[in-house]
Amino acid sequence: MTKFRPCIDLHEGKVKQIIGGTLNDEGAVENFVSEKSPRWYAEKFRNDELTGGHVIQLGPGNVEAAREALAEYPDGLQIGGGITLENASEWIEAGASQVIVTSWLFDKEGNFLEDRLRALSHEIGAEKIIIDLSCRAVENGWKVAMNRWQTMTSMAVNLNTLDSLAEYCAEFLIHAADVEGKCGGVDEELVALLGQWQGCAITYAGGVRGLEDMALIEKASQGRLDATVGSALDLFGGSGVAYADLLTWNHRDV
Repeated sequence: MTKFRPCIDLHEGKVKQIIGGTLNDEGAVENFVSEKSPRWYAEKFRNDELTGGHVIQLGPGNVEAAREALAEYPDGLQIGGGITLENASEWIEAGASQVIVTSWLFDKEGNFLEDRLRALSHEIGAEKIIIDLSCRAVENGWKVAMNRWQTMTSMAVNLNTLDSLAEYCAEFLIHAADVEGKCGGVDEELVALLGQWQGCAITYAGGVRGLEDMALIEKASQGRLDATVGSALDLFGGSGVAYADLLTWNHRDV
């Protein structure tokens, strides 16, 4: 059954929702900037017993805000953004349930560095690792995009890739960067592909407009994918779906 998983996206130290594909050194196109603190969101997710959520640091200047959220909900949120072998253990000690890695797993040309992933798995254990395979569409499918989704890598997102990486992680997180933050609908073809995989948990993010898209994800993935909701959510200034309705969705009897 597809579950709603919460997220706290941090940009310049504030909780924001942005159009993912626009993020660069100059900033990003913002959909929403919250007046509430990361701690406020983490407390709400903890009180509502939501699990498997993530905190993402979108660029520099977010460490203090991320630590604030993790301290409020220890072992209840994953942390991503700037994760490396050198700091992964520190984030676990700061309260993260797992660390999320993407860009550090590739060199500057976008070539995958499996030795890094192997070293990280040895250091903190595969059960503490979430591999982020956030991607953009290419001619024959999708490829992982790194460096705030601006640089294409050589890694295709397909079932073989999931198979080859599964031994090193507990879950996958996959943003469809082309639709992220646009509230224009999910990448149904990507969802259907990911739903064919029989391995560990996968969380999908990108384009969810409301409960109808949660239902679409559940159907297209045969209930194998969980999903996050960002810009459409009323907690983040959206009008597509109420947070209360997503809590009800998670407690359905199916």
